Amino acid sequence: QAQLAESGGGLVQAGGSLRLSCAASGRTFSSYTMGWFRQAPGKEREFVAAIRWTGGSTYYADSVKGRFTISRDAAKNTVYLQMNSLKPEDTAVYYCAGRRSISFQTKPNEFDYWGQGTQVTVSS
Repeated sequence: QAQLAESGGGLVQAGGSLRLSCAASGRTFSSYTMGWFRQAPGKEREFVAAIRWTGGSTYYADSVKGRFTISRDAAKNTVYLQMNSLKPEDTAVYYCAGRRSISFQTKPNEFDYWGQGTQVTVSS
């Protein structure tokens, strides 16, 4: 069974950077698409970025394009989200998710496995 664990959240100033990590375990992920989602208080969980485990193709939400970079290190079974030029509106709990398919999807209910989340707070 796939298990995901996020880390790297914290408090940063607007304009700063933060790197989130998602440690994946339990099985091989060669046929997975891995994603990052975020959820702010009172708001719906929203898609941030996704990457195909094999090949490394990426897809980003318009709100983070050019600022965030998703990557993976297959040898370490780890997915990263590098967040630059952070804004207060990026404040949310960030979740790592896995989908048992190579196709890109942006809806949370299309993803099968989830981590517990890590808090990112951006101060103004």
